[in-house]
Amino acid sequence: MDKEFSNKVNILKALAILLVVSGHLEFSLFGMFSPYSFQLALFFFISGYLFKDKYLDDVVTFTKRRIKSLLVPYFLYNTFYLGVTVFIAHLTGKFWGQPISLKNFFITPFLNGHQFDLSCPLWFVTQLFMTMIVFLFLFRVLKRTCDNKFFHLAVFAILGFFAIPLSKIITLDPITLVIVRTMFSLFFVYLGYYYRNFIENKVDIFTLKWAGAIITLQSILWLFNRDFDPEHGIGLSYVLVWARFDQQLIVPVITALTGIWASLLVLKLIYPYVKDSKFFYHMGDTTYHIMANHLLVMYIITAIFLYINGIPIQERANHDIYWIYNPIQTTYLYFVLTMVISTYSGVWLKQIKKKFFPNL
Repeated sequence: MDKEFSNKVNILKALAILLVVSGHLEFSLFGMFSPYSFQLALFFFISGYLFKDKYLDDVVTFTKRRIKSLLVPYFLYNTFYLGVTVFIAHLTGKFWGQPISLKNFFITPFLNGHQFDLSCPLWFVTQLFMTMIVFLFLFRVLKRTCDNKFFHLAVFAILGFFAIPLSKIITLDPITLVIVRTMFSLFFVYLGYYYRNFIENKVDIFTLKWAGAIITLQSILWLFNRDFDPEHGIGLSYVLVWARFDQQLIVPVITALTGIWASLLVLKLIYPYVKDSKFFYHMGDTTYHIMANHLLVMYIITAIFLYINGIPIQERANHDIYWIYNPIQTTYLYFVLTMVISTYSGVWLKQIKKKFFPNL
């Protein structure tokens, strides 16, 4: 992997995690591209972009690497947040999660990942693991059936687009939720693979005509947007973990596509200016730790604000996990502090791992 490719991937990952954290603070970095409307699809896209054909003939190596890179740190964090959740319960009188049990520790992570509220963004990690394993086996079958890129694209597109109407005609239980999420995410994994192999460096999708078409399409999509008034329900945003798409059928897929295009355009525009930035490099290199810890960092910042203003910490228990103190004035301070603290705590954790647990 050459240095420029690695740098671009890191910056794209940094951009994706910035979108996740800003979404949890309920503002958008991209204007007409609403929070929650594409950032998770972007992460799936990046995973497909990094997928290598050699793994199609080496399932064991691929699976081992995904277990080591995704599941092992996941359950280390699961153990950590079990302790943190118990500790905070003694301070606030509220247990931020589901009851402690073997099922909730080992099984719930693969169903919805919300066993502990403070680590709930990590639901994406187990879903990514399942999606990538399914993608590997399905792609192997498709390659052997008909080795044609348009056939493969059609199959994955059908899965992605059909996931939403399927969620409306079946009973959504923990298992069917996993099925719907996996169908939806498989499309964007393959799209990342398709982009790298058949579009990037071959077709220029960043011309003025493309930009005009995407902006026009996104403007039309905005007619369906109701996110500025929560009482009206979801518009362009969707809640993938619960397969909550409200009345939408194809809008979530379309807005994910336009959002990914916008992210690639931003990458193209900012890369010359940030390619040598250590902070952006660290951010892209520690997205896992940022995903795991940003809610805890926000929780601690809120506790500090409460202390400074003489408000009992128990007040925190009267709100949901995403609540922050005085958001009109503090949202952007939360954003900056959360990104800096969670990024460099991730750097520190990676250094500890490299020094003391190099084989983990």
